[in-house]
Amino acid sequence: MTGFEDVKNDAGRFTGRIVFMALLVLAGMLVLASRAYYLQVLHHEEFQERAESNRTAVVPIVPYRGNIVDRNGVLLAGNYSAYTLEISPARVRNLEQTINELAELVDIQPIHRRRFERLRSEAGRYDSLPIRTQLSDEEVARFAAQSWRFPGVQVAARLFRTYPMGNTASHVIGYIGRITQQNLERIEERDEEANYRGSTHIGKLGIEDSYESELHGITGVEQLERSSAGRPLRVMDSSPARAGNTVVLSLDIKLQRLVEELFGERRGALVAIDPSNGEILAMVSMPTFNPNLFVEGIDQENWQALNESIDRPLFNRALRGTYPPGSTYKPFMALAALETGARSANTVIQDGGTWTLAGHRYRSGAALGPVDMRRSITRSSNVYYYSLAYEMGVEKIHDFMKPLGFGQLTGIDLNGESRGILPNREWKRNAFSDPRRKSWIPGDTVSLGIGQGYNSFTMLQLAHATATLANAGISHRPHLAKGRLDVTRNELLAIEQPAGVDLGYRPEHLRVIAEGMEGVVLRGTSRRVFAGAPYRSAGKTGTAQAASVGQRERYNAAKLAEHQRDHSLYIAFAPLEKPQIAVAVIVENAGFGAAHAAPIARRVMDYWLAGIYPSAEDIAAVQTGRATAAPLGQPRRVDEVAMDAAVLPLHTLKRRGAQHSLEPWQHGPPAP
Repeated sequence: MTGFEDVKNDAGRFTGRIVFMALLVLAGMLVLASRAYYLQVLHHEEFQERAESNRTAVVPIVPYRGNIVDRNGVLLAGNYSAYTLEISPARVRNLEQTINELAELVDIQPIHRRRFERLRSEAGRYDSLPIRTQLSDEEVARFAAQSWRFPGVQVAARLFRTYPMGNTASHVIGYIGRITQQNLERIEERDEEANYRGSTHIGKLGIEDSYESELHGITGVEQLERSSAGRPLRVMDSSPARAGNTVVLSLDIKLQRLVEELFGERRGALVAIDPSNGEILAMVSMPTFNPNLFVEGIDQENWQALNESIDRPLFNRALRGTYPPGSTYKPFMALAALETGARSANTVIQDGGTWTLAGHRYRSGAALGPVDMRRSITRSSNVYYYSLAYEMGVEKIHDFMKPLGFGQLTGIDLNGESRGILPNREWKRNAFSDPRRKSWIPGDTVSLGIGQGYNSFTMLQLAHATATLANAGISHRPHLAKGRLDVTRNELLAIEQPAGVDLGYRPEHLRVIAEGMEGVVLRGTSRRVFAGAPYRSAGKTGTAQAASVGQRERYNAAKLAEHQRDHSLYIAFAPLEKPQIAVAVIVENAGFGAAHAAPIARRVMDYWLAGIYPSAEDIAAVQTGRATAAPLGQPRRVDEVAMDAAVLPLHTLKRRGAQHSLEPWQHGPPAP
């Protein structure tokens, strides 16, 4: 019995196990069935999309960035293709070891490692970052043979920005740089994230920044089918990228380069404008910098050299530098007197060399005797303008100068413009925290008359106001871009500009000012500089204080540090009969305007109006302040001076818009 019972018990246990296993299998089948129902019925579409996304990939196609060219088609900013070695840090286990092993295949210097670490600190976790750019064919081949060893590392063909003119016009052209978090936030604000997928660089300064939307282009996409290993098999669909537009500037880069050469090692700025339409022909800030340094990320050594230099090469003096206008302000003061009725052209003031107010003597250099308005400009009488400013008062001066653009943003198509200072009582109340300095006093007004005191303007503002004088009181907004080339249609389109604003000056008043300024060229301080010029011009020299001089002291440049010496200024326009160019130039801490600023203006006008390019001997004389007479040596024709640069044939393109304004300028004097 006992054995039978044991068998019976074993059979019961066995049956129980079978039942348990059956229930377990049934439960498993129910789980699988419910999971299948969950996947195939409830979430069918979602998981179908996931499977499809694993099988396919959408890859952005970065557009070709548009070129920047000058008015004659000379290439100022373009692109070239090169191989880069890139690392995705998130996909690399031991980054330091990987870089060391890569250095056995390609040349990786400490500067490359530092730049990579900086980019890594600024970039997202999954970004692919360059450790080396511009690989040679041999380096590409060596890596390709060993690429299996380096997951997360790839060789990619990338477009790089290049600035073939180097330092020339660097403040105008600007540069591009890698997209930072701040750039991303701005892109998101503009709802343009999709158009920057795959892009690594963006305009940072100058035209590259201001015309980013024109230059960037439209990003394309490719839909790729991938293998289970993630390798691309075929292109399923694509939408091609659209290249950015080429931006055509009004600059003449040959003139720009000449002006920069004329400055030599000196600091300063020049702006030349076509008075008839506001086109900027040259916009120079000295010293310059090389924008190519920024394309791949500037290294610490070069950044410190640029950023810590006392000469501030990264600072755009033409756009942002503000200076007292000195005696170049006098023609505008004279026009204010005529237009407001404060004085007539024939009112005579006795210039005894000084002018006194409340016991304070204001100096005027030599005593000029009886001075009317024309002679006050030609001989630059301080006494005349001390008394005029005092009679007019600060508010009347302010209200007249404001429409001319002094102390106002001109609206130029370049970011970062300074407003400058056109002072009045309200400005002074807001400018000073010390209650004792908030009140406007008569002496403040007197200094305004000769372009000193609180007056502080940019060379762009001074050139713009001079152009308005030249253009019969009609003011055009200054601009640098005159057209854009739609590369997809091979069509050159005008960039529309607002119509000029007529300030309503009386022609006879403008004629008085022009006659006084022509007297400066014929009989005044710039007569030697403009001797023999093949055109009539109107000009005005200026010397602006960089440091104050006491009432009983005499200015002595030799006793001052260089950065405390007076600035040299000159404004001019020509030809007098129908002006085609207006110029404002400053040479910092150079002293007398006729010795340093006026010679530069003369060569600019010779270039533009007569097609004359100065000799090497003459350029050297201007650089050192020795060119106080007519140009030296044997000049050349402008068209004989070669530019080592690619040229886009603008004349072969279809045109739409203001067609006449898009014609490349031909060097030499205009046809009769």
